[in-house]
This record gives sequence, C-alpha cells and structure tokens, in this order.
Amino acid sequence: MAEDIDRYLRQDKLPHIWCPGCGHGTIMANMLRGFARSGLDQDKTVVVSGIGCSGRASGYLDFDTLHVTHGRALTFATGIKMANPELTVVVVTGDGDGAAIGGNHLIHACRRNIDIKVVLFNNSIYGMTAGQFSPMTPTGATATTAPYGNIDQNFDLCELTRSAGATFVARGAAQHPRQLIKIFQEGFAHRGLTFIEAITQCPVNYGRRNKLGGARDMLNWQKEHIINQKKYESLSAEERQDKTPSGILYQDEREEYTEKYEKIIATARGSEN
Repeated sequence: MAEDIDRYLRQDKLPHIWCPGCGHGTIMANMLRGFARSGLDQDKTVVVSGIGCSGRASGYLDFDTLHVTHGRALTFATGIKMANPELTVVVVTGDGDGAAIGGNHLIHACRRNIDIKVVLFNNSIYGMTAGQFSPMTPTGATATTAPYGNIDQNFDLCELTRSAGATFVARGAAQHPRQLIKIFQEGFAHRGLTFIEAITQCPVNYGRRNKLGGARDMLNWQKEHIINQKKYESLSAEERQDKTPSGILYQDEREEYTEKYEKIIATARGSEN
C-alpha cells in the first residue's frame, strides 16, 4: 500500500465530511491505490457520482469530475464515454443511487457492456437522508422507513449485474483492503462494463439503528461473514447461509459497446459514399 495517492486528491477539499467510523474513506483510498497500480492516465479519466454519501467522493478526487442528479450517474457517464471513447470513465454510486432510482440505468449499462467502471459503495441504507431502507438493506433490518423491520428482499447486485451482461463483477469490503486494491486494479484494466460492490460500514445510521455496535464491531462482522469466493464454494449450503462471497466473482471478454457503435458509424459513412 505504498502508492502515493495524494496526487489523486483535492487537498483543499479535505478533511472529508463522512461520519466518524464510516468506511467510505477506506473504500475511496483503496480505489485510488488500485487506480495507481492500473497505470491509467489521471488526465484522461472522468469520475461521475450521483447523490448520497458516496456522491461526495467526486468532490475529493482530483480528476475531471461530475456530481450529478440522483440516480443518473450512469446516464451522464454513458454520454461521456460515447462522446470520447478514449476516456476512462468511473462511476461512484451508492446502494440507493445505483440500485433504486438508478437501478434501471445500471441494468442497461450492463446489457450494453459499455466500458464504464461502476463502483457501488454499499452501506445498506440511505445514510445521508435520514436512514431510509434501500434495495440493499437486509430483510428484517430496521430503518426510519421500516421501524418494525424491512420486509423486502434485498438485491444481490453481483448476481444481478452478471445476469444483465456485465463482463467484470467483483465484491470487496472495507475490512479486506488488500483484496479490494487488487479488485480495483484488475477492474480498472478490464475492457467492458466493470461492476465492483464495495461493502462499507455505516455505524451512525445503519449500525446504531440495528444495534450492531460501533465501526470496529461492524468491521469484525465483515471479517467473519464476507469470505473469499474459493472458501465460500467449499462450504455446505447450510454453512453458506450467513456468508457472502468476495473477490472477482465473474470475468469474461465480449465486444464493448463503443467499439460496436464505431463500426455502425463506419458502415453508415461507407454507404453514403
């Protein structure tokens, strides 16, 4: 973890406003370490974020950045990538911004396999806007809008994005920084829709409301319950009940969307001549 990440940060915007114990800073730092190892050009990278706790990340990152409307980060990112396919486009989103109001955009970005790197900070709740339950809030957990327990089934976004057509799907957690850095490094190098779920603790809104203890307790929970995919596959169905697999869960090569679009343009120009 010796990479110098200061060059990727807007020092005049620090310190950040995330709550004490929040894992978002850890996720962002490890994302930058993965970016440094990927060898990509900072000046040819655009970061787009939406609304929510995760949305603040773009303000701290010294790239060309856009902080856009709720749930629309992927639409702006798609426009950027289509206008200039040579750019590396990264979307930083949250479980509400990316899976609720922006969920349909996520599905179709995966279906197209457009070369966008989607990093979803999953803290299991709407942390910024008073603690409402999100599509990632576990069934039975409480929130301001579910005081007697959430009755909805929460998404498995890695399964969802894989089935929708993403060609790189991975999951990591704040508790496992080395694994997370490797995931980011390989995900940033992938050509096609990259989806990375980064599980992060929210001790103030989610943890306190669900009596999970402080940040240390929540990180210990991650250590016990979020395990490497190989270990997960070795467990019986009963042993898997309270475990979540992590690592690079799926990777494939398929023609990327802007490449196919360029062929359409070339064909159209050829038919005009």
